[in-house]
Amino acid sequence: MIQIISMSKEDALENKDRFLRAYSNVPLGMRNEIILLVDDKPITWDVAFIEIENSTGKGKEILKKLIQLELI
Repeated sequence: MIQIISMSKEDALENKDRFLRAYSNVPLGMRNEIILLVDDKPITWDVAFIEIENSTGKGKEILKKLIQLELI
Protein backbone atom coordinates (compact mmCIF):
# COMPACT_ATOMS: atom_id res chain seq x y z
CA MET A 1 0.00 0.00 0.00
CA ILE A 2 1.35 3.40 -0.98
CA GLN A 3 0.94 6.15 1.59
CA ILE A 4 0.56 9.64 0.17
CA ILE A 5 3.13 11.90 1.75
CA SER A 6 2.35 15.59 1.94
CA MET A 7 5.22 18.02 1.45
CA SER A 8 5.54 21.51 0.11
CA LYS A 9 6.64 22.09 -3.46
CA GLU A 10 9.93 23.57 -2.22
CA ASP A 11 10.62 20.54 0.01
CA ALA A 12 9.81 18.18 -2.85
CA LEU A 13 12.23 19.99 -5.17
CA GLU A 14 14.95 20.10 -2.51
CA ASN A 15 14.56 16.37 -1.80
CA LYS A 16 14.54 15.54 -5.51
CA ASP A 17 17.72 17.58 -5.92
CA ARG A 18 19.32 15.72 -2.99
CA PHE A 19 18.43 12.42 -4.65
CA LEU A 20 19.75 13.47 -8.07
CA ARG A 21 23.08 14.57 -6.56
CA ALA A 22 23.42 11.23 -4.77
CA TYR A 23 22.28 9.25 -7.82
CA SER A 24 24.81 10.98 -10.08
CA ASN A 25 27.60 9.81 -7.76
CA VAL A 26 26.51 6.15 -7.74
CA PRO A 27 28.71 4.11 -10.10
CA LEU A 28 26.83 2.79 -13.14
CA GLY A 29 27.42 -0.82 -12.11
CA MET A 30 25.76 -0.25 -8.73
CA ARG A 31 22.60 1.45 -9.97
CA ASN A 32 20.83 -1.87 -10.44
CA GLU A 33 21.45 -2.96 -6.84
CA ILE A 34 18.62 -2.97 -4.31
CA ILE A 35 18.73 -0.03 -1.90
CA LEU A 36 15.45 -0.46 -0.02
CA LEU A 37 12.10 -2.24 0.08
CA VAL A 38 8.76 -0.50 -0.44
CA ASP A 39 5.71 -2.64 0.23
CA ASP A 40 8.01 -5.69 0.24
CA LYS A 41 9.16 -4.88 -3.30
CA PRO A 42 12.84 -4.23 -4.04
CA ILE A 43 13.79 -0.74 -5.17
CA THR A 44 17.06 -0.13 -7.02
CA TRP A 45 18.70 3.21 -7.69
CA ASP A 46 17.38 3.03 -11.27
CA VAL A 47 13.80 2.30 -10.16
CA ALA A 48 14.03 5.09 -7.59
CA PHE A 49 15.23 7.47 -10.31
CA ILE A 50 12.26 6.67 -12.56
CA GLU A 51 9.71 7.00 -9.75
CA ILE A 52 11.20 10.22 -8.37
CA GLU A 53 11.71 11.79 -11.80
CA ASN A 54 8.04 11.16 -12.63
CA SER A 55 6.89 12.52 -9.24
CA THR A 56 4.78 9.47 -8.43
CA GLY A 57 3.33 8.65 -5.03
CA LYS A 58 5.80 5.82 -4.77
CA GLY A 59 8.60 8.23 -5.67
CA LYS A 60 7.63 10.45 -2.74
CA GLU A 61 7.65 7.45 -0.43
CA ILE A 62 11.06 6.39 -1.76
CA LEU A 63 12.44 9.88 -1.13
CA LYS A 64 11.14 9.85 2.43
CA LYS A 65 12.71 6.45 3.14
CA LEU A 66 16.05 7.40 1.57
CA ILE A 67 16.17 10.47 3.79
CA GLN A 68 15.22 8.44 6.88
CA LEU A 69 17.97 5.93 6.08
CA GLU A 70 20.38 8.84 5.53
CA LEU A 71 21.26 7.60 2.05
CA ILE A 72 20.63 11.07 0.66
